[in-house]
Amino acid sequence: MKSFNELKRLLKSDRFGMTPIKVALLGDTATQFLAQAIEATGLQYGFDINLLEADYNQVEQQFIDKNSELYLFDPQFVIIFQSTHKLLERFNKMMPQERNRLADERTQFIEQICLNPHMEGKKILCLNYPEIDDNVFGNYANKIKESFIYQNRKLNFQLMNLAETYPALSIVDIASLQSLFGRQWLFAPNIYVSTDMVISIDALPYVASRIVDVISSNKGKFHKCIILDLDNTLWGGVVGDDGIEGIQLGHGLGIGKVFSEFQMWVKKLAQRGIIVCIVSKNDEKTAKYAFEKHPDMVLKMDDIAVFMANWENKADNIRTIQSILNIGFDSMVFIDDNPFEREMVKNSIPQITVPDMPEDPAEYLEFLYSQNLFETASFSQGDQKRTEMYKNEAKRVLLAKNYTNEEEFLQSLDMKSRVDGFNKFNTPRVAQLSQRSNQFNLRTIRYGEDDIKRLAEDENTIDLCFTLQDRLGDNGLIAVVIMKKTDDQTLFIDSWIMSCRVLKRTMEQFIINTIVQKANEKGFKTIIGEYIPTPKNHMVENLYQQLGFSPITDTDSQNQRFSLSTSNYKPRKTFITPICEK
Repeated sequence: MKSFNELKRLLKSDRFGMTPIKVALLGDTATQFLAQAIEATGLQYGFDINLLEADYNQVEQQFIDKNSELYLFDPQFVIIFQSTHKLLERFNKMMPQERNRLADERTQFIEQICLNPHMEGKKILCLNYPEIDDNVFGNYANKIKESFIYQNRKLNFQLMNLAETYPALSIVDIASLQSLFGRQWLFAPNIYVSTDMVISIDALPYVASRIVDVISSNKGKFHKCIILDLDNTLWGGVVGDDGIEGIQLGHGLGIGKVFSEFQMWVKKLAQRGIIVCIVSKNDEKTAKYAFEKHPDMVLKMDDIAVFMANWENKADNIRTIQSILNIGFDSMVFIDDNPFEREMVKNSIPQITVPDMPEDPAEYLEFLYSQNLFETASFSQGDQKRTEMYKNEAKRVLLAKNYTNEEEFLQSLDMKSRVDGFNKFNTPRVAQLSQRSNQFNLRTIRYGEDDIKRLAEDENTIDLCFTLQDRLGDNGLIAVVIMKKTDDQTLFIDSWIMSCRVLKRTMEQFIINTIVQKANEKGFKTIIGEYIPTPKNHMVENLYQQLGFSPITDTDSQNQRFSLSTSNYKPRKTFITPICEK
């Protein structure tokens, strides 16, 4: 983590090619340094943050006044930072019999923001409240609603419930930073009394990082894969030398406990949907034997999507994994105890995240907790099946090598797709694809769950989502198309998104055939597609031409538009058959 002074120096960096984002910061204490830290941290993530720092302690007024600078600025993200100190000040001014209403009042205020029509389409980031124990009641405060610590904790709990109800609301958990590093680290009393700044200089980079983590995940930039070394990373010792009976693992006392708890953390990541891979300089049979036979092994082979144990360069092995998974290097985290291996991977693949692990394994987890490596903007039950999907994809890659003819291979897969409209069952996954997909994404327009629900009810919108399954497994919902009526004869493809793990299987051809069929059923004669280039979606820049669209000359637009006549369209060859249609 860079220091605040190092972050400030970044503000002079060249911002050419970075993604512009408009962010508003509303606080009830001094936020100038936090604003600088957010802007500089954004540069580290590749974002050019145009930040509005609202006037001091004007949070409520910014939402009440229809002509406020907040509404005139029209940000994509709104950060609300109301401090525990001001909360305590409000609490102190209340009559004793009224103090049990504090948490409810603050929760209602945030809910009103979520319901504010001016906030439609915006993401709201609310920082929660690190605890201040005024010790008026001592431990008894946990039993009495009129105590401040009771209201403080109740408010944080209710904010979590609120975020569950309103998808546009995200909680930035700075209370967990205080739990991790301590109150004296987060808050500096001597700075507070002279500046009214409640976040210490040391803590500013961490708080800014947590904020930008949420922004980044909402913009589709986050980690989805963890690549692990084995010896002295997942277990203590060297399995090739010590044998499985000699490696250190177990839940009793000693260093083995450290590695077991580390594996439990990785297991939870796998259960959440993070792809777990292995890259180790080891004999493959010996390494796998440890997973299969060691009685204290928490991770099992079923948890691993791609297992690479050999004597090759680790960077080359990671490139192989990337080619199998078909995800960006910047969505990968590589964890290795060996500084030499970490440095080699950093230098060979600059986009990958490589944490500088502590020398003492006992510190692994606490260090990784502080890094917040796996922020996400969504979660669905389908995420839990991701490891199995990628294991099946690895099988497909190996199976394809047995076929000299690609068409024979595709035919052998017996692929089928279900086509549906948006509904309450698939809305979370549709929103997730919209927020996460970067490479096969023609316009890179991000939609949240509320947006998807609204589109599903729009009579002028045709919404389609596609699943894909074959004889090796079910890939789940892998593509989304949103088309909007321009006039009685024209449809505009607002969004076309597809998971990269199903590339080169004629899914694009199946989708365009379906698009044209739907257009014909509803009497549309022309389909307009648009390609908006981003640093990551070059793979689809020629998609429309390849599918028979003709370029449209438009000197007023830098984006590329294409037109397709439905009456002249000839269905494209595909090896996918429909299960059923909308």
